[in-house]
Amino acid sequence: IIHSSAHSFYFIKYKILSNCISRPVIMRLLTHNFLQSNAKGTENGYPLQIEVERLEVEDPPSEVNRELLLRLLPKLNYNALLKAAEQITPHESSLPPLPPQLPSIEKSDEWDDALVTNLHKILFDVHLIDGTLICPGTGRKFPVKDSIPNMLLHADEI
Repeated sequence: IIHSSAHSFYFIKYKILSNCISRPVIMRLLTHNFLQSNAKGTENGYPLQIEVERLEVEDPPSEVNRELLLRLLPKLNYNALLKAAEQITPHESSLPPLPPQLPSIEKSDEWDDALVTNLHKILFDVHLIDGTLICPGTGRKFPVKDSIPNMLLHADEI
């Protein structure tokens, strides 16, 4: 029951945040970058692998917010983002390429607009609608339905 109420709290918080930005609840690759498996016995629960059933890319793309993007980048695991982009590319050929490494954030004023636009598109405009997130350590599958990842653990996984 505790886990159920905690899940309800986060679901409601997620819905409120989504309504504040006037969009439906969607799972972006930005969200994926922060998710991990905490099932009992998991030593390597990050990054979760992505199996795509349905993916959507915003068209037209959302407005690029360079300042927001640059504030978020230090908090992201860029290698996990590259892996996620690689896993979804077979399902969406229009995704822009990303460099193997990012230039220094301290020199972000030197970043070209193409790089910023590509990062923004991958993080904010790609939405996993239906699919599965898979723990790399245990193979545990977490379903994503209507853009909501179900990360609830079974009683024996706590």
